[in-house]
Amino acid sequence: MTKIECVIRPEKLDAVMDALGQFGNPGMTVSEVKGCGLQRGWKEVYRGVESTIKLLSKIKIEVVVKDETVDQAVQLICRAARTGEVGDGKIFLYPVADVVRIRTGETGESAIY
Repeated sequence: MTKIECVIRPEKLDAVMDALGQFGNPGMTVSEVKGCGLQRGWKEVYRGVESTIKLLSKIKIEVVVKDETVDQAVQLICRAARTGEVGDGKIFLYPVADVVRIRTGETGESAIY
């Protein structure tokens, strides 16, 4: 199993969730995060005072998939989240040793689907 962690633009959340839902993955964790990368933020003027916004709002999605479906899931996320502009985000992949469903005690792939 592999954990896919992606950081995307907030406005792309629905598209990515729809893509993963059609892929057959019912569960995911979504968090609102802030970060910086190549975008480097922007300057804003409020009441005559200029300030630089360095940390931008992003969405982090975490999902665990079977190893044989990782490439397909990553391609779906890329297609759904891509705008072609700087700041589209990143995808990180981590190996998962095991999963336990707390309610039933199931382990392995049966615990994620």
